[in-house]
Amino acid sequence: MSRHVAIVTDSTAYLPPRTMERHGITAVPLTVVLGDQALEEGTEISARSLAQALQKRRSVTTSRPSPEVFAETYRRVAESGATGIVSLHLSAEFSGTYDAAVLAAREAPVPVRVVDTGMVAMALGFCALAAAESAEAGGTVDEAVTAAEKRAAGTYAYFYVDTLDYLRRGGRIGAAQALLGSALAVKPLLQLDGGRIELLEKVRTAGKAIARLEEIVAERAGSAQVDIAVHHLAAPERAAALAERLRVRVPGLADLHVSEVGAVIGAHTGPGLLGAVVSPR
Repeated sequence: MSRHVAIVTDSTAYLPPRTMERHGITAVPLTVVLGDQALEEGTEISARSLAQALQKRRSVTTSRPSPEVFAETYRRVAESGATGIVSLHLSAEFSGTYDAAVLAAREAPVPVRVVDTGMVAMALGFCALAAAESAEAGGTVDEAVTAAEKRAAGTYAYFYVDTLDYLRRGGRIGAAQALLGSALAVKPLLQLDGGRIELLEKVRTAGKAIARLEEIVAERAGSAQVDIAVHHLAAPERAAALAERLRVRVPGLADLHVSEVGAVIGAHTGPGLLGAVVSPR
């Protein structure tokens, strides 16, 4: 068995499977509750099925992994040869996933550092990649954590949703903000700020909102070397078009990822989501 620092994250990082395999990253799945069915994200429910359920106004909620699931993951990773584990997770403002990981870490057979990245989707994924690259270079647990935290500090996530109603239902944005958006018939642009979803701008039409999203991302990227991820839910044409425009507009673009978000994030944003993550290297 090789001795190494292992990286664990959760299913909301939305890292491509090949990337996770190449870097040896393990993802613990969150759960989507659809009606009376509890389904693991990424294995038992697809984004497409989730979008269809939301469009039919079926009851959809989400839940964290249990501490027992994390404990089993840490045990399995330790048995594979890890001498330490860095466990990186979505913002604790969104989910109890971080708390469950902390509970399990106390009984793990090797040292585990659990980190609330304050991020989600590929904003979290880029942090996991930074930690994995540090570990691959022979870094310690502390060095891998530092790499992830440095990446998180420079990463920005922006997104457009057709309606704030899904975020309101899930308690991820204030009712007053959601009501304001509905009353004024505006299209909201949002950002991750301090681990929370905050209203960034209100734009009159979907077309103008998406154009403004592109502008914000290009400005944030500047001429630095950056990785960008474009996310969507049930809006592949929008995502592909935005990605192609960003290829042209961002001179320092290193990697560009385009993917549909999974069911957990989709349950809180609704179909039509278009998001972009900017992460300097």
